[in-house]
Amino acid sequence: MLKLIRNLLPLLAAMIAAAASAQGVTWKSTVEPIEGDAYRIVLEATVPSGYHMYDLGPYEGGGPNPTVITFTPGDGVSLDGEVEPLDAPHRYFDQTYGMEIGTYEGSVRFAQKVRLQAEQGAVTAQLEWMICDDTSCMPPEDLEMQIGIPQGAAAAPAQDAQIDAKPAAEAPATKDAAGSGSIWALIIEAILWGFAALLTPCVFPMVPMTVSYFLKGEGGPAMGRLRASLYGLFIVLLYTVPIAAIIVITRIVGGDAVTADIFNWLATHWLPNIVFFLVFMIFAASFFGAFEITMPSWMVNKTDSKADTKGLSGIFFLALTLVLVSFSCTGPIVGSVLIKSTSGEFWTPIITMLAFSVAFALPFTLFALFPSVLKKMPKSGGWLNSVKVVLGFIEVALGLKFLSVADQTYHWGLLDREIYLAIWIVVFALLGLYLIGKIRFAHDSEMTHLGVGRLFLAIIVFSFVVYLIPGMWGAPLKGLSGYLPPLTSQDFVLGANTAAAPAANGQSGIGKPKYSDFLHLPHGLEGFFDLEEAEAYAAKVDKPIFIDFTGHGCVNCREMEARVWSDPQVLEILRNDYVICALYSDDKKELPESEWVTTDAGKVLKSLGKINSYYALKTYGVNAQPYYVLQGHDGKILVDPRGYDLDVEAFVQFLQSGLEAYRNAGNL
Repeated sequence: MLKLIRNLLPLLAAMIAAAASAQGVTWKSTVEPIEGDAYRIVLEATVPSGYHMYDLGPYEGGGPNPTVITFTPGDGVSLDGEVEPLDAPHRYFDQTYGMEIGTYEGSVRFAQKVRLQAEQGAVTAQLEWMICDDTSCMPPEDLEMQIGIPQGAAAAPAQDAQIDAKPAAEAPATKDAAGSGSIWALIIEAILWGFAALLTPCVFPMVPMTVSYFLKGEGGPAMGRLRASLYGLFIVLLYTVPIAAIIVITRIVGGDAVTADIFNWLATHWLPNIVFFLVFMIFAASFFGAFEITMPSWMVNKTDSKADTKGLSGIFFLALTLVLVSFSCTGPIVGSVLIKSTSGEFWTPIITMLAFSVAFALPFTLFALFPSVLKKMPKSGGWLNSVKVVLGFIEVALGLKFLSVADQTYHWGLLDREIYLAIWIVVFALLGLYLIGKIRFAHDSEMTHLGVGRLFLAIIVFSFVVYLIPGMWGAPLKGLSGYLPPLTSQDFVLGANTAAAPAANGQSGIGKPKYSDFLHLPHGLEGFFDLEEAEAYAAKVDKPIFIDFTGHGCVNCREMEARVWSDPQVLEILRNDYVICALYSDDKKELPESEWVTTDAGKVLKSLGKINSYYALKTYGVNAQPYYVLQGHDGKILVDPRGYDLDVEAFVQFLQSGLEAYRNAGNL
């Protein structure tokens, strides 16, 4: 089995790499006839997995960059009304910006009504947008689409356009793409669930059956190792192949769009989310002892009888028996793993299922290889039912997420944040009481004393309850932000309107830098917003340059400024030892024609943000923010650039290393 795992690792790594690479933002246009000379243009954007795109806004006072769609009608066409979103954004109160913002994930549609006064016509659509993930933002992109409008046609031919959004992983030695991080998180979670499944009362009793079967094995040690490895392989295949087959078939039959639509439907539509919620509640009731959920006895008995045969078929049916018998306990676990992974790329559910099944199969393979281990295993008993009850409480807590998704998407107002938190607080408080023996269920054995393991687990659970309680008054609970409804759904948030305004940027020491009338630095720092100007000043005062590739809509840039730049030691170094130059990659200020830049592809860049973004990509090979570069006034990089990282001590070391390299180069 170990050899099998080693052989699978390269394939698994390749699959992970394929899933982690962000795809381009794809725009698709269709034209729908309404009646008479009225038509509706529908633009559909497909956002890469792991990223989000902001809504139409507008945002005042330093908010994120909204999506901007401008239609220009050609001859014989007139616009009828404004651009309207056909899909509701996910709205929440963003603590960084101090305002409510809206974002889209997956696919989103926008519509513009037009009227056609000629036999045919055309409309030009100017699109501007920006996407972000959990760690960085891509520079704003723009696209122009020509959309034909034939008279009386059922729909105009779809016009596709794609803009590739290269993730931060392509930048030199900064930070892995969030897509990669999220996939690894799913894999690790799947592996942990796979190991945890062994302790469920449906699975653990299968251990003696496995051992007894392989104790009867013949053919010597080599054949025994082969049989055990095949047993593990069959378990992995029985879990992974059906899922992979479904996904591959939908991809072949309907293409990427159909597969993505299925995943998006599973993740966001009310019907599957309500079904998943009910399934989790039913399984929780079963785990609490209300009833038993089992596979049909005829199916289990038939496969079990065939498992008694010798040879390859017997090993296969033993693995199949294990999978079927364990279904009532592994079913909700598998469902949770798969549902969480449907928001990823094509390979993500297959990878997570593979990770779960390998972890699940590994103990049974080891038992098959070393049957004598059974003597050291604990016997089945009441402790297995306790594991089942604990899983029941967890099922209730996790199942609420699906109801919350439907509630937020369709604005039912059933499960606001404080209600969600109140239920979680009660659920985990009851779990803590169960662990210390204050609550008993029908199938529980009498607990005469409290074991050390249960005591420590109860301490963890009650500590978690205490952590949740401040959330009832608006504490952000950042560690659970992916599970909780948005803060905007909460009726009362303590201090929601007490955010201080950003400090003004002092300019006393360096005069009035270019663009400082509309751009500022945080914490009262002085600096520049044009690199040439910064280089000239740095040469004058003999200091290295701290280049901050940032953006107005970059949440993580604000987080770095709030949590890292604000450190007294960091502020002192930046203020006294560096010339700061902040280059905004999403600023829409159009520059004079003399400052326009023409790219290698011949495209003319007119805005400050696009010029800065092009400079970052061409010079450093990066198009994500935040990104920090330390260089001498001669343009030479002093140390490896750095991206988003909240480690203050590491950031101080980064700055000090830059100063040391600057001195060693004969400066200062």
